[in-house]
Amino acid sequence: MEKVNWKVSGMSCTNCALTINKYLHDKGLEDVSVNFIGGDVSFNLPVEINKLDVQKGIDQLGYHVLNGEGASTQQKKLFTSHLQRFIFCAVFTLPLMLHMFPGLHIHWLMNPFVQIALTLPVFIVGMDFFGRSAFHSLAKGIPNMNVLITIGAVASFVYSLYGTFTNQAAGYMFYETTASILTLVFLGNWLEDKSVETTQSALQKLVRSQKTMANMIAYDDQHQEHIFPVESTALKVGDLILMNSGDAVPMDCKILSGEVAVDESIVTGEFIPVDKKIKDQLIGGSIIVNGSAKAYVTAIGDDSILGNILQLVKNAQTEKPPIQQLADKISAVFVPAVVGLSILTFVLNYTLADQTFTHSLMRSIAVLVISCPCAMGLATPAAIAVGMGRAARNGVLFKNTKSLELFKSIEQVVFDKTGTLTTGQFAIERFALTTEGEIQGVDEFKRIAYSLEKYSNHPLAKTIAKNWKTNNDIRFAQVEETKGFGMKATDKDGNTYLAGSYKIAEEIIQDPSHNIYILKNNTLLGWVDLSDEIRPEAETVIEYLKNRSIRTILLSGDKKERCDVIAQKLGIDIVFAEELPAQKLERIESLNRICPTAMVGDGINDAPALAKATVGISLSEASQIAVQSAEVILMQHGLKNLPTALGLGKHTYLTIQQNLFWALFYNVIAIPFAAMGLLSPAFSALAMGLSDVVLAFNSVRLNFKKVA
Repeated sequence: MEKVNWKVSGMSCTNCALTINKYLHDKGLEDVSVNFIGGDVSFNLPVEINKLDVQKGIDQLGYHVLNGEGASTQQKKLFTSHLQRFIFCAVFTLPLMLHMFPGLHIHWLMNPFVQIALTLPVFIVGMDFFGRSAFHSLAKGIPNMNVLITIGAVASFVYSLYGTFTNQAAGYMFYETTASILTLVFLGNWLEDKSVETTQSALQKLVRSQKTMANMIAYDDQHQEHIFPVESTALKVGDLILMNSGDAVPMDCKILSGEVAVDESIVTGEFIPVDKKIKDQLIGGSIIVNGSAKAYVTAIGDDSILGNILQLVKNAQTEKPPIQQLADKISAVFVPAVVGLSILTFVLNYTLADQTFTHSLMRSIAVLVISCPCAMGLATPAAIAVGMGRAARNGVLFKNTKSLELFKSIEQVVFDKTGTLTTGQFAIERFALTTEGEIQGVDEFKRIAYSLEKYSNHPLAKTIAKNWKTNNDIRFAQVEETKGFGMKATDKDGNTYLAGSYKIAEEIIQDPSHNIYILKNNTLLGWVDLSDEIRPEAETVIEYLKNRSIRTILLSGDKKERCDVIAQKLGIDIVFAEELPAQKLERIESLNRICPTAMVGDGINDAPALAKATVGISLSEASQIAVQSAEVILMQHGLKNLPTALGLGKHTYLTIQQNLFWALFYNVIAIPFAAMGLLSPAFSALAMGLSDVVLAFNSVRLNFKKVA
């Protein structure tokens, strides 16, 4: 299987995406994903299927693969945008519509052959776009909305031609209807495209930040250093680069020399510069505010932090939340249903309403043109594009759209303690050795503790490893970490060492008040106490949740005494302490049964609970398995953006509801008005395009609304 990622132009709504999706599935392609908002199409291509044939099929449907095979050599078309088509058609359409303005009745323009001459260029351009797309969509059994436009335009044009060539032109002059339908739909499509572009502004900003210039360092045969500019996209892992004040960090890299202050707001949403020194990581797309540094590239493209964010956002936009499924089902049958309504409109007007053939036809055409499957298809993706774009810009990463929708009903939030409510930056407060342990003093105790804890990602273990680092560590034959207990290792002589919580020492000592216990061959060597600090933003976040009647819960594997102290300081409602990972999982399951529950955690032992919660939320500096298990990642260090995540989830869902209401309301109201002759085909064509613009602008409001 070959993974194919294409950019496809010409998609303006879910109906377009459904058309391409169904075509690709019918071709036998697997793992198909289509996002009309960004124009992203991806699929797995079996070796027996020709990629060029697939590309041609998409082009025949009326869309264009921008980065496919032979894309650069494709024959240039006369018109490349809806704006160009609109301007060309408007030149011929305006004279046809002059008679509608008082005092501008020009006799020679009423000549049917003059009107044919003015209409024909518009009709040819319209059929080249709408007609071609409609024909191929029907041929493949996937009718799109261009079928409606084509039927309406062809019906009015053929009707007018019939009148002209049967010497009944006076009663059959609807050339301006044909021209105005096509011209105004081109205008509407252009407005849709521009509106949809605005929903992508935040994501486009991230994309642009990936493409910068870099100062690459190279050495000649005499080891002389040379610096020359290259595009960031040309960099490879291991390349050396130089960055000065004002430069953008071209790709993820690690500092070799120098110190800099970096604005990482492109990823974290925090505009306060962060100081970086030797061995520190720099995020591609961030800005050097002050200082100079040499660094080597550690990740490029999709493997970089920014690349991962962009890919996750694009994948999430492609997914369909439950609320969109109904809209998709309606869009899939919308075109045949509207054709049926149009025929019914004609029949009822001509028979029961006693209208003339001409009036009945115009009303049926108006029904065809004003019907807008795009509105229902655009309602959800437009809001999601804006919501996720703003989230990414402000340091909140949603892995899928389901979590956006689920946030609306969250009634309680569960927090882990260490590394989540607290900073995870510990200091060794005190330690002691026992008399039973057969070790040679403090240095040997520290050596054993370091040798064990250096293999753990737990914040307590990292603190011990950092403070008691030695080059004379024990070379263990076997090392393993048990969630909720700690580290276990065996040396080459068969001695067994343990470092962990009170659970590993409860049969030896009755004092559970210490953080870390160190054992050798089931003999207690000593214990270590560490102190932690509460995150500065934790109190504000808890207060925010309580003000919105969201219950707060502390769920930790730490001692109850320590958990109670934290809960009391922050005002947390409920405390569950001394819980193993399996118990945490059971606790989350029981809480979920009561009401929708969000879980915020950062450790390996939180991963099962994060996956089981209604919405799992992880911090960016969390363990890799926690990040993978969570559905939402707070990129800004700490909990600062949790209110933003909750607020954006709720307001994005609210915007989707508003959009769907408008889309349904528009079609429910507009179609009967058109059927009763209260809306002309020309006005219907304009209203159809403007309905999508309303949805797009309502979605764009998410960029400016106060959500937290």
